[in-house]
Amino acid sequence: MATTLNPNLLLAIPLAPLVGAAIAGLFGTKFFGLISSESRGGRAVAHTVTILGVAISCLLSLMVLDGVINGASFNGTVYEWMVVGDLKMEVGFLVDSLTAMMMVVVTFVSLMVHIYTVGYMQDDPGYNRFFAYISLFTFSMLMLVMSNNFLQLFFGWEAVGLVSYLLIGFWYTRPTAIFANMKAFLVNRVGDFGFILGIGLLLAYAGSLNYTEVFAARDNLATITFPGTDWMMLTVACICLFIGAMGKSAQFPLHVWLPDSMEGPTPISALIHAATMVTAGIFMVARMSPLFELSDAALSFVLVIGAITALFMGFLGIIQNDIKRVVAYSTLSQLGYMTVALGASAYQVAVFHLMTHAFFKALLFLAAGSVIIGMHHDQDIRNMGGLRKYMPITWLTSLVGSLALIGTPFFSGFYSKDSIIEAVAESHIAGSGFAYFAVLAGVFVTAFYSFRMYFLVFHGEERFGKAHAHHGHETHHEEEEEAHGDDHHHGLAPGQKPHESPWVVTLPLVLLAIPSVIIGAIAIDPMLFGDFFKNGVAFQDVIYVGENHHAMKELGEAFHGWVAMGIHSLQTPVLWLAIAGVVLSWFFYMKRPDIPAAIQQRFSGLYRLLDNKYYMDAFNQAVFARGARALGTGLWKGGDQSLIDGLFVNGSARVVGWFAAASRHLQSGYIYHYAFAMILGMLILLSMTVFGSFSAVGTK
Repeated sequence: MATTLNPNLLLAIPLAPLVGAAIAGLFGTKFFGLISSESRGGRAVAHTVTILGVAISCLLSLMVLDGVINGASFNGTVYEWMVVGDLKMEVGFLVDSLTAMMMVVVTFVSLMVHIYTVGYMQDDPGYNRFFAYISLFTFSMLMLVMSNNFLQLFFGWEAVGLVSYLLIGFWYTRPTAIFANMKAFLVNRVGDFGFILGIGLLLAYAGSLNYTEVFAARDNLATITFPGTDWMMLTVACICLFIGAMGKSAQFPLHVWLPDSMEGPTPISALIHAATMVTAGIFMVARMSPLFELSDAALSFVLVIGAITALFMGFLGIIQNDIKRVVAYSTLSQLGYMTVALGASAYQVAVFHLMTHAFFKALLFLAAGSVIIGMHHDQDIRNMGGLRKYMPITWLTSLVGSLALIGTPFFSGFYSKDSIIEAVAESHIAGSGFAYFAVLAGVFVTAFYSFRMYFLVFHGEERFGKAHAHHGHETHHEEEEEAHGDDHHHGLAPGQKPHESPWVVTLPLVLLAIPSVIIGAIAIDPMLFGDFFKNGVAFQDVIYVGENHHAMKELGEAFHGWVAMGIHSLQTPVLWLAIAGVVLSWFFYMKRPDIPAAIQQRFSGLYRLLDNKYYMDAFNQAVFARGARALGTGLWKGGDQSLIDGLFVNGSARVVGWFAAASRHLQSGYIYHYAFAMILGMLILLSMTVFGSFSAVGTK
């Protein structure tokens, strides 16, 4: 029998990280300064309270997940903020299987990042501030995923954007970091403009901000056309909502902020770009599935955008030399896969890949950070090689993460990624043909750039500690040394050797490697074909109708267990494309490194296109940034200076001055002049009175 979850327990889950953030942020920084960030004891207090807060949140989330699996749920108001007519603005929780799964993923990955940060940021002067930020970020993401209404969803949506701005620009003395966080903030505002328009449309036509009430009105919403057009209102609203997801989940063309956000410390890359902020858009579309399911046009738009992102962002990963940027472009590509699954009406598969990806991508980011520590903050993979014997734990966990990423059978990424490809193959939504090609080709591309990085970092010739080391524009080594408080050289000096990271760094790697291997096999049956999403209210209102929406049905008929699925993959082109990518990267970068150099020289135009990221940044600078500057200059010169200052402010002052100058001549200082003026005024008034009397008599 279904039960209701305890609201006080649910409230404690987001509040625990918030309390930790408040203690570390207010008392551990210059606000109150009671906990010194310079002393070892002060730092211990900051990381202890934040880690404890997130650990409590993670434990309670696991308890909630267990309750939801056994049929419990919660959908209600926690605090009523304002009532305007029939509109209620409130803080409320909707906790079902979708929410419970997200809560566990967010809090577990966040806990691993908190522990990892103790080792990674140990020499940073902003130690306490960093812990306050990441704990506050966890609170914001939990409020987003637990919301039962659009108002709270928007609060969490904007809060994660704001805290990400602070985290990306954490090293605020670096110009590149300031540029990156401003870029992320502005690009997300573009997406958020569409997001709030979508919320406004649903509010206007459904009359409520509550999910349940909006979903109840969806059949009526599906019959309304957008004023002045032939478009269905629900289609417009869903596309507007998805534009918000395009910004937050970095879909083409609003993806440009995510690679630059690598300017933040590595723990942030794992937290923001693996399990939290970038998955918010995927979660939101999955939550809104009852609405999206009634609009084939919106689903087609989602499908095509996701396919473009999955394939073309993967191409960019091939030419990256910064270890974090390779993983960042991998994130973009995998987010494209999730979006493709949403467009194919395979919402469960998208959420399943969101979960598996969170573990192995957090693992890859944290492993990259471990390599950076061992390489003395050198991030260029061309300066590495042969790290396997120096960093065995980092090497093994990186291999696990890479195998999961490329979809190796029996690893977690295989079950979710293969299910996406099969779902797209069974879909008949417009654009599904291109999407199938994109996700299939993306398998080869992902395997190639992932193992290019793996081989260049952990195998082959030892290229570190040499005078000819590469220092490309992406490393920003001088600023990073300053940010880390490191007064030594960047990279390893001749004779120096890499070293394995301390246990606070390697322990999270091991703990993340475990679900990266096993979680797919464990979860695929209940999440995709079992009763997991039937508990609560996650997808119970989604009705798969028509020939375009039967992907999940076809997947269910073909599924015969996780073992059979792994064995069957030996006969599919997906596995052989992945193997081809691994083998080709090994041959190119281990055996014949002259071939990639020759290809780069032969196809220099294509290389420049990829190196300049399809010139999207240049286009944005030339069109939007320059256009905004031109508009701003026009408003400043024409509106502010000419109209407001020139006409209204200065113009009115000039009129008053002119009138005062003219009237000054009447002030002679002689009494007889004033007497004459008074007599003249009285004569004028008498004349007007007499004239008025005669006019009245004549009228009668």
